[in-house]
Amino acid sequence: MKAINSIIIIGSMLAVFAATFSTVLWPALHMPSEPSEAWRPMTRLEQEGRAEYVGNGCTYCHSQYIRPQDWGVGAHRIAKVGDYHEQRPHLLGSERTGPDLSEAGGEHPNDWHLAHFINPRYTRPRSLMPRFEYLGRADIDKLTAYVQSLGGRNADDRVAAQNRYGAEAVAAYRRGPDANIEWLHSRVPVYWRTMPTQTPVTRASVLRGEKVYQDYCVGCHGPVGDGNGPAAPHLMPTPVNFTLLQRHLVEGKYIGGILYYQIMNGITGTAMPYFKKDLESAKIWDVGNFIEQAFINHVDDKFRTVEIPVAYEGEKKQRRKTGGERP
Repeated sequence: MKAINSIIIIGSMLAVFAATFSTVLWPALHMPSEPSEAWRPMTRLEQEGRAEYVGNGCTYCHSQYIRPQDWGVGAHRIAKVGDYHEQRPHLLGSERTGPDLSEAGGEHPNDWHLAHFINPRYTRPRSLMPRFEYLGRADIDKLTAYVQSLGGRNADDRVAAQNRYGAEAVAAYRRGPDANIEWLHSRVPVYWRTMPTQTPVTRASVLRGEKVYQDYCVGCHGPVGDGNGPAAPHLMPTPVNFTLLQRHLVEGKYIGGILYYQIMNGITGTAMPYFKKDLESAKIWDVGNFIEQAFINHVDDKFRTVEIPVAYEGEKKQRRKTGGERP
């Protein structure tokens, strides 16, 4: 009996060793050590940010790899072994409670990350991520530098674009609100600038759009659409004040296509991200209809004959009483 037990124990140990050797040790010994075309060494600030990332447990909720089956909108490229050259330990992660960060660099400007780390609900109202305001500005800047490095040389190109257009955006913002809106609209292709909303402005559409606005937009643009959401003090330029768009309608008629294009594609150089990864087309038209109704007091000409039910007008008045909408 003792001999049988010894055989079982020894056999189990050999099986475990064989599995470990074949799945861990052998691949590690023969793994290519050459960097990928996107890899570059990290700067000292980025290395310090990586230490903050590890120390604050970010890897528990964020992965850093894209597999072929993960391919979709927002996935710039499939991960390669050489992307993790000289990284010890690797931070691949095993959970995706939050988004994958393998190509996060340059997806947002630095000020977006500042607001996001202070309180993730400022930029993503439905986020489950804890606040990191307690770290202080210096450590948040380190974390931001590390996240902006993810993606290597490809991320550097995106960060450079954010900085280049960011300088233009700040210059336009400092020329005044109207000049700022004109600059923002100039970045929208003419085809979209002259397009009215493509979804009838019904009560159902507007109420669906209000839900989208609360889930994605209120942290930056605020509950009354004036650009004074809780993220605004940390952003430069600050979010657009929708209530000023009444005097920037194209030929006095259209704004729906502009809103759709900017929500879908974001505005590089500002904290306005693209939402093509989060929202399907119908929801983007709906939230545009809500913004037009609630903050611009306008309906594109194409649907000017569509009557907004009295019930919705009553809801607008109720929001004014509770501070949810500017009179």
